[in-house]
Amino acid sequence: MNYTNCNLCPRRCGVDRTAGETGFCGCGDTALVAKTMIHLWEEPALAGNGGSGAVFFGSCTLGCKYCQNRAISGAPVGTPTDSDGLRKIFLDLIHRGAENIDLVTPTHFLPTILPALSPKLPVPVVYNCGGYERVETLRELDGLVDIYLPDMKYANNAMALGLSGAGDYFQTAAAAIREMVRQTGPVCWEGDKVVRGTIIRHLILPGQVENSLKVLDWIGDTFRPGEVLVSLMRQYTPMGGLPAPYDRRITDEEYDAVLSWMFLNDLEGFTQEAEAADQGFIPDF
Repeated sequence: MNYTNCNLCPRRCGVDRTAGETGFCGCGDTALVAKTMIHLWEEPALAGNGGSGAVFFGSCTLGCKYCQNRAISGAPVGTPTDSDGLRKIFLDLIHRGAENIDLVTPTHFLPTILPALSPKLPVPVVYNCGGYERVETLRELDGLVDIYLPDMKYANNAMALGLSGAGDYFQTAAAAIREMVRQTGPVCWEGDKVVRGTIIRHLILPGQVENSLKVLDWIGDTFRPGEVLVSLMRQYTPMGGLPAPYDRRITDEEYDAVLSWMFLNDLEGFTQEAEAADQGFIPDF
């Protein structure tokens, strides 16, 4: 795994990032750390009492027009950091009480991140990503990641193309999530905390209930009850500049319809209150 012929993500740009060439993510061969924090707003089974030790990386391999983190995901921003520097960041967050190390949009910097994960950290490593991943890349993480936290954003590839520039999203994310579950096995709890497994996030988009129902159908058809957890998110917050229906929050009726479908599919996991759709919950980048 290297930056010289970069095929880390499904874009497979093939550029030599060590020579200053850039592909979709716009990044060179130095990891960019945009923000580190004790993050108290992840799922309670992850954050626990101490919070997640979140490390936000600059830029992203998706281009979601509604991204709440677009201040850092939309451009190669952040502090250049090598593997030793990342290891120090991880250990500092753990010293401050972090319940886990939460790697947020990390894929395009994996050649730098991987050495920083060895030797094994004393807390779980969470791989927090958009679900748009290459199986071949994920296999390099086998044994190093304890908890996968992918999105499953779309069952509709036309929507994925229009909103995230990824017309092959569904089949790519489906294969990636299967690989994640193969690595972690079923969700494992210690008390009220998840210490191993895969938690699939799905953000309900305004006016797109059918997409959400199809995503939940896929999860229910693919995995046994309790094998994965679902985090059903209602925190969509209009960020400006988008046409209807993406210029509004989701309605109670939309959320209730998707929530009911989640239960009909015998899916276990987490839900959100309406108050989560507030810019106050977006980290200050």
